[in-house]
Amino acid sequence: MSIDMEAVILEIVGKLPPGKSVSSEEVARAAEPERWQRLTGHVRATARGLARQGRITVLRHNKPADPDTFKGVYRLRLPTDDERAAALSKATETPVVDAPDETAA
Repeated sequence: MSIDMEAVILEIVGKLPPGKSVSSEEVARAAEPERWQRLTGHVRATARGLARQGRITVLRHNKPADPDTFKGVYRLRLPTDDERAAALSKATETPVVDAPDETAA
């Protein structure tokens, strides 16, 4: 059985009242109530991707967290307009890649 975790997360946060959040455990339990513990890593990885796209916000201590660096307990909610814009802006930035130093022997 394959679980579309992205759909599960978006459905749950989409039903929340504005400003309310859901725990990763609640998402995992909704996806598979009997064996939810094995899904926590999948929830985290999917949440990171959705947050990078500006589709959800990852919260730590009730404050938006960087999806690339957050650790520990977290919650998920729909983003505010400002959070969505910031995530999309960050996603379109071109990473700086160091060019190899051709003068080194």
